Formats: sequence, C-alpha cells, structure tokens
Amino acid sequence: MRFIYIVFFIFTVNVYSNPLQDAIDRSTSYSTIKLSSGIYNGNIHIDKPLNIIGIDDNVVIQGDLNGSVVTIRSDNVTLKNIIITNSGDKAYTIDSAISMKNSNNSTIEHCQLLNSLYGIDMFMSNNSIIQDNYITSKNMPISLKGDALKIYYSNGNVFKNNTIKYSRDVTLNYSNDNIFKNNKFINNRFASHISLSNNNKFISNKYMHNSVSIMLAGTKNTIITNNIIQSSKGAAGIGVVILGVSNFNLINNKISFNSKAIYIDAKEKIKGMKRYIKYNEISYNKEAIHFHQTIKDNTIMYNKFFANIDDVVKDKGSPFNRNNKIEYNYWDRYIGFDKNKDNIGDTSYKVYQYADQLWQYNHKIKFFYASPIMTLLNFISKLAPFIKPNLIIEDKAPIFQLSSPFLLPH
Repeated sequence: MRFIYIVFFIFTVNVYSNPLQDAIDRSTSYSTIKLSSGIYNGNIHIDKPLNIIGIDDNVVIQGDLNGSVVTIRSDNVTLKNIIITNSGDKAYTIDSAISMKNSNNSTIEHCQLLNSLYGIDMFMSNNSIIQDNYITSKNMPISLKGDALKIYYSNGNVFKNNTIKYSRDVTLNYSNDNIFKNNKFINNRFASHISLSNNNKFISNKYMHNSVSIMLAGTKNTIITNNIIQSSKGAAGIGVVILGVSNFNLINNKISFNSKAIYIDAKEKIKGMKRYIKYNEISYNKEAIHFHQTIKDNTIMYNKFFANIDDVVKDKGSPFNRNNKIEYNYWDRYIGFDKNKDNIGDTSYKVYQYADQLWQYNHKIKFFYASPIMTLLNFISKLAPFIKPNLIIEDKAPIFQLSSPFLLPH
C-alpha cells in the first residue's frame, strides 16, 4: 500500500534564493506542495513524483528569461492552477514554459503558459493529461515563435479543453495514440501538424484564424471528427492538408470560410483506399476540395457542399481516376431531376474544367477569373464544345434536396 505524504508550504519570496526549489528538494516522493498567491522564482527542476498546486489565484512561477521555467524529469508529476511565464528565447535549446522528458502519467491542469518560446515540450512522455490550460507564446514574428505543444516520441496522451493562441505550431512527430478533444486553436500557423504519427484522434476541437488548421503527412489511422474548422487566413488559408496518409477519416466536421477547405496531395503509384471523407459540411470556401496530382483512392460520401466558389479544383491535367467512391453528396450546383422522389438525382453530378478554369493550371490566367471574356468562353464551351473538357470528379448518386427529410444511407 502506497502512503502519500502531504507537505504544505506557504512562504514569501526571497529574491536571493529559490524557496520553491528548496521545497521541492526537501519534499518526499508523492508529496503535495501548495502555493498561495505570489510570484515564485522559476527555472525549477522536478526529479521525483510530486504535486505542485496553486490554492489561490495569481500563483506565478516566473523564469529569468533563460532556459525553461519548469523542467520535469520524473513520472507522476502534477502542476495545477499556476501561471508559468518568462522562458528564454533560444530555439536550439527549446526554451519552454514546461519541459517534460521521460515523464509518464503526469498532469498539467488549469495552468496559463505565458511569454514563453515553447509552451510544453514533451519528449518520450506517455499517458499524461494536458487539460484546461491557456497557452500562448512570446510577442515576436510568428516564424520566430516556438510550438505551443511540441510532442515527440510521446504516446497515449490526452489533450483536452485547452486554448492555444498566437503560437507557431502544435506538432506531433513519431507520436501515436494521442487524443485532442474540445480544444481551441486560434491565430496560430500550423494549428495541428501531425507527421509520421499513427492512431491519433482529433475530436470536437475548434480551429479559427490559423494559417493551416490541420496538416497530416505520413500518418496512419487518423480520425478527425466533429470539429469546427473555419476562417483559415493568409496566402495558404487551408482547413485540412492531407499528404501521404493511410486510412484517414474526416467525418462530421464543419469546414467553412477558408481559401481551401481540403487540400489533397495523392501519388499516382500508391494503391489502396486512403481517405474517407464523410458527413461533413463544406461551405463558404473559395475551394471546397483542391486535388494536387491525381484524384484516386478516395471515399467521399454524405457530405454537404454549398456556397463554395469552386467545388473541386485540380491543378494538374491527368484524367479522373475511377478508383474512387463518390456518391450521396449534396452539391448546390447540381442541375437535374428526381423523378421517383427518392431525393437522389437521376443523373450524375460531374465537375468539368472548362475555359474559365484554366487558371487552375496557370495562375497567371487567374487575373481574368470571372471576367466577361472568360465567362463567355465557358458558356460557349458548354453550349458547343470545340475541345473535350476535362472531367475532374463524378458523384453518381447526388442528393437532390438538402432540406428534404431523406435519410442518408449509412
């Protein structure tokens, strides 16, 4: 049977010493240090199982603008209800509000991480909980900021109810089985960048005003569901970037007001179904889906596409690959009939590239986008085509009316 000894410390700060570090050094494993309101010197090291809890508001652990403010090198460490601020600004040493290395089963809860280059640097730290925190970076150009969460070789962690603002990225590298739930990502660069990491889940998060909300590269078995992804900004302005994924599931999300809602880079030589895009609302974007290279290995079903400037864009001229399953989507541009009243269009919904979409291949032509001459060329091409237009995508069973009580098949 394990006994947990409770150590209660409330003390005033002596600028010539570090009483918090002294308390940590004197504490036995699994003790609890309780801090009253005040400013405590940072650059502390925790090398044993320990709980540090702020029992009042305005409990501040303040660094000296060098290195990391709190360094954790033990399992079973809890930090709760603390403001942690003033790390160093050196990227090559990963100066962080909290540096966690080889720390398992730890908890960071109800903390504010402020004026720090990196928020939490997790290296080989597993099965921990990061929840109800506010994380931001230093006031500097976004390219010079650090990551709000830098997760490296760390598995089985839960990140929930956090607010991450004005940081550079949240990165997962070689990190599996992590869950992100009910977080807010606001005004970051790559709000969630997942690379070479498998079996991760992103559930019910809100992404707003990021340059790229979610980017995946070399991942397997990723689930992104019930998220709001909107108003991506800047030259890219992309909701979801999908590069080299396997068994990727984008399900029941709302993706709106982005330059590009979904960007897919698929390789011609790779075989097998890779992407499952289902039950999403994709609306009010400049481009709903942008394909780079080839369109293949996609299951796109039960989605609602409306109020987008372009439903589908393809920036290279290879033909539509039939190795796709695309049906039961609602497209507000669909023109057709529903004679048997089953709310499925009697003809396919096909997206072609006509003359006014040549800008997709040559961006210099984009200057003439929506001009009268391009609109006229497009109309003539549809009325009496003198060249065969390029088929981009075909939905063989489009939903006829969005407002109908028709139940989508599962």
